[in-house]
Amino acid sequence: MGQTVKNDPNYYKKIIIALFLGWVVIWIYRTILTPIYPQIQESLGNISDTQVGLVASFYFFAYTGMQIPSGILVDKFGQKRVLIPAFIIFAVAAFIIGTSSTITQVYVGALLAGLSTGSYYGAAFSLSAKHMPKDKKSFSNAIINSGSALGMVIGLIGSSVLVGSLNIKWNYMLIMAAILILAVTFVFVLIIKQDKKSDTEASEDRKTTQDEDSQGANLFSPRQLVVYFVYFATCYGYYMIVTWLPSFLVAEKGFEQGSVGYVAALVAIAAVPGALIFSKYIDKNAHMRLRLIFLLLIGAAVTIGLTVFSPNPAVLYIALILYGLFGKLAIDPVLITYVSDSVASNRVAKALGFFNFFGMSSSVVAPTLTGYIGDITGSKVLAFYIAAILLAVAAILFFLVVMLRENKAAPKSLANE
Repeated sequence: MGQTVKNDPNYYKKIIIALFLGWVVIWIYRTILTPIYPQIQESLGNISDTQVGLVASFYFFAYTGMQIPSGILVDKFGQKRVLIPAFIIFAVAAFIIGTSSTITQVYVGALLAGLSTGSYYGAAFSLSAKHMPKDKKSFSNAIINSGSALGMVIGLIGSSVLVGSLNIKWNYMLIMAAILILAVTFVFVLIIKQDKKSDTEASEDRKTTQDEDSQGANLFSPRQLVVYFVYFATCYGYYMIVTWLPSFLVAEKGFEQGSVGYVAALVAIAAVPGALIFSKYIDKNAHMRLRLIFLLLIGAAVTIGLTVFSPNPAVLYIALILYGLFGKLAIDPVLITYVSDSVASNRVAKALGFFNFFGMSSSVVAPTLTGYIGDITGSKVLAFYIAAILLAVAAILFFLVVMLRENKAAPKSLANE
């Protein structure tokens, strides 16, 4: 890598800050519209729940489709050369939505936003995998990931207050988001260095490339497929909540629209300490990693079910806080470290691209399916139960295929030693 990177002992801290801010603006965009769906539906001609759900699905369809191609691009050209053009396009996409007068224009902007931010996951976490100290990997990933929680809080509360309470036009929120995205792009330009490979590293990369076929097979082993499904189930519940929880609280739990952003933000607020505590623990107790993932899956399934079942606001608040502690943001840093540690260093972005592709495919389905269930049944309760069942199934498969095999393999490796 370049001399600047090698001689700067604080470079990994700067990376954490830059990638944290990247997730902040991505999640401001992702959540800024959800509390104000009624205003958007009215301004665009009283469109249906299914049509407005398609906004998120278009975004996540493009985002998911970019995971594998972007991983290949990052491994070939480097993180900086992929991130900066992508975020410029992201800012343009937010501006397109902010100037929309038809739902079709919103869909175009959502597709562009999905394509551009689809390059972020593999670039961000391959960068962190390369530069984070080994004993701080999960904790560093948790800090980076907590940017999504802050962005979620800003997006939900900001749009609820400014649009829901102060009657500011919803379009202005996207213009402000575009400005923030450009500011973060400038941070990337200043902080992230384009790594330069030494002759030794280049030689190692050529040697590793010869093993691509065998490594590719490993990406689709039974254990890897279960890990993909675990992330699918984890993302399904999370993106259903991010997209539809505010609407669900207003329509079926009797909340005022001006307050739903605060209530939904409980998930993000609770997620930060949960992710930091669990990841810090795993950095010091790596042998407990699989057991922790299993327990978090069970906890997430139970708390999503409790969100629907809650007989009063107090139980609902507790359920949302616990889901934040046990849900996606707590599981993410542990899973990311697990995946990035399992492949060669020059193929981390590609491996994470496959991982995130399978996981995020749920985000294409969840928003539209939940909206469709609401249109057909008049309630989104069934959609929440589907999310809980998926998490429970993921926990069972993870225990049977990953944990039990790992436990069987451990005595054999000890015997060989």
